[in-house]
Amino acid sequence: MRAGVVIAGGRSTRFGDRDKAVADLAGTPMIRRVVDRITPVVDELVVNCRTDQADDIETALAGCGVAPTYAFDDTPDEGPMAGIGRGLRATESDYGLVVACDMPFVDPSFVDYLFDRAAGYDAAVPRPDEWFQTTQAVYRADEMAAACERALDHGEHRIVEALFDVDYVVVDREEITRHTTMATFENLNTREEFEAAVERF
Repeated sequence: MRAGVVIAGGRSTRFGDRDKAVADLAGTPMIRRVVDRITPVVDELVVNCRTDQADDIETALAGCGVAPTYAFDDTPDEGPMAGIGRGLRATESDYGLVVACDMPFVDPSFVDYLFDRAAGYDAAVPRPDEWFQTTQAVYRADEMAAACERALDHGEHRIVEALFDVDYVVVDREEITRHTTMATFENLNTREEFEAAVERF
């Protein structure tokens, strides 16, 4: 089985006073756009968020086709690595795609490729430039969750610290461009970025 783990617990500080996860993006909540793109290639859906987001996210995902499981942040504001660990712990699948809730152009065919690429490894992580795309990557659920927990126990909050503790394969820029475009990694953080993205829907 394959899981999709959507990370939505951030505070959206650059977006203003609203939760960008459920903000309207051309008539559809952004998190719903992400979920609608990944559900054709996953068997299970997990949403990591804060408890105060749950009602709005549940409304946004009503009827999405895969009933979500919620992995709540027990201690909010610990950062995305804590969210990744909790989300992967909540899956019943061997492997999980981790994707940020603000990546509405995520390419399902590329996600499918990442699952295939991860076979035999603990992770398949795109690296289109000097930075790893750790929030659009596929992980072996138990191993990466444990690595996140170990890193947090040592006071580390950068996701790469957990990544370096597992057996991962890099999907480099050349490999990425054979299967998708860089648009798959675009994330929307500000109202201006939202407004620019509306025209593409």
